Amino acid sequence: MSEPFSVLMSVYAGDDPAFFAAAVASVTVDQTLPPSELVLVVDGPVPEGIATVLRRIEAGEATGPVPVRLVALPRNGGLARALEAGLAACSHSIVARADADDLSLPQRFAVQLPMIASGYDLVGSALVEFAEEDGPDGMVRALPCDTSDIAAMARFRDPFNHPTVVYRREAVEVAGGYEHLNKMEDYWLFARMIAHGARVANTDQVLVRYRVGAGAYGRRGGADMLRSELRLQSRMWRSGFTTTTQFARNIAVRGLYRFVPLRLRALMYRRMVRPSASMR
Repeated sequence: MSEPFSVLMSVYAGDDPAFFAAAVASVTVDQTLPPSELVLVVDGPVPEGIATVLRRIEAGEATGPVPVRLVALPRNGGLARALEAGLAACSHSIVARADADDLSLPQRFAVQLPMIASGYDLVGSALVEFAEEDGPDGMVRALPCDTSDIAAMARFRDPFNHPTVVYRREAVEVAGGYEHLNKMEDYWLFARMIAHGARVANTDQVLVRYRVGAGAYGRRGGADMLRSELRLQSRMWRSGFTTTTQFARNIAVRGLYRFVPLRLRALMYRRMVRPSASMR
């Protein structure tokens, strides 16, 4: 029998009610190894469509026997603050992350929980992008599985697909938890976990279907993303996680990526998601 574990999800006003309902089902009633609880953070006021789904969840109509703990925040504070509030409410040491618009495959937790039980503090997986639930799958985003390869990649880009991870809460807390950093709070957390000695791994199995909507590549660029990129790179350099050479390289390559034309950004993204020894 596996250890009890929590699933942590956050929902906010901008989420799609139908996608949210499907995401909740995918991590509860659809799992071959269901969680011990779902901790659901409501990040500020939500419109009626999402409120309707929440009422069904509270009534036990959407999650089967999986108990749900709702954490309602009075105002929208962003993902990092929502996840910190959710982590504090989790009853169990093992926590699986899930987003409110992605779909976890039925075997996800049955694959990842034994890996955590074997001694890892942080385990991710490959994912596959999709646009329409009945349409064809898109690109598979597979990442290094070996601990040393993960640590090497982390000096250049995020070595985990955030919606796929399962971790031990204690390892997150030792690293300082989530810190607000627009669109990059997960990367910064994982870098600090690695720096603090967390035992990390990925599985090359696709365990999550990642929803890619219109404008996905467009949202990866612009001034706001550049500012977040600069803050992230500065924090990693000041903490000693990256060298001065790595810092300069990352500013040049990743900074440029935020401002190139959309078509070129898409090509660069597809190149960057392939693991490469050159990222050491």
